[in-house]
Amino acid sequence: MRIEPVLYGTHAGATPAAVLFDLDDTLFPQRSWLTGAWRAVATRAAGSSVEPDALLRALLAVAAQGSDRGHVIDRALQIVGARDVPVEPLVDAFRRYAPDRLDTYPGTHRALTLLGRRVPLALVTDGDPLVQHNKLRALGLAGRFTVMVFSDELGREHRKPDPLPFRVALDGLGVEAADAVYVGDRPEKDVAGARAAGIRCIRVRTGEYRAAPDVPRPWATVRDVVDAIRLLDAPTRLAG
Repeated sequence: MRIEPVLYGTHAGATPAAVLFDLDDTLFPQRSWLTGAWRAVATRAAGSSVEPDALLRALLAVAAQGSDRGHVIDRALQIVGARDVPVEPLVDAFRRYAPDRLDTYPGTHRALTLLGRRVPLALVTDGDPLVQHNKLRALGLAGRFTVMVFSDELGREHRKPDPLPFRVALDGLGVEAADAVYVGDRPEKDVAGARAAGIRCIRVRTGEYRAAPDVPRPWATVRDVVDAIRLLDAPTRLAG
């Protein structure tokens, strides 16, 4: 069933001077990467006499409670009763997990290609830069963006919704905030951060936070990234 966009702004249909994108749960389902990363952690833990299948189940259960709560590995080890297990090697396994392939949401590659012929594209993403680079390589998106900003390289205190990573991206593109659009999935991070930087934001309803209300209010809300690019009126129609 097609979901019609909800427009809160007045400029729908005008292609901006540049378009910035979030990565996780915007261009691809983050869960697909996390499942493999937790499996890598469980496999590494087997060297500490932890039963890997039990730990994997615990990791998935804890992670399902919400990605922002943190200490997923520590809490999962508690669940399986693993004491005195060094956590650092498990964190390292998580960081270095590098799948050969990940799939974007359907139609994403083609939509980005068509839009990229008209305007420069940028990426603004939170998370460990090594992890994010590995995701981009597996997704086949490593060379897609004119500018890529990994907020952790600016300091974790500058993760979204801090406006600094957005401003760094705009500076790299040579574009004013009013002439750019950001596409992301999380209202309290993507929408709030873009608004703080003076950028219009299209919110996509994909991933872990797809059911969250539009607070703060974005410029528009659409089903997915392909619909977001359609809304920006790429000259080559994306349907079909």
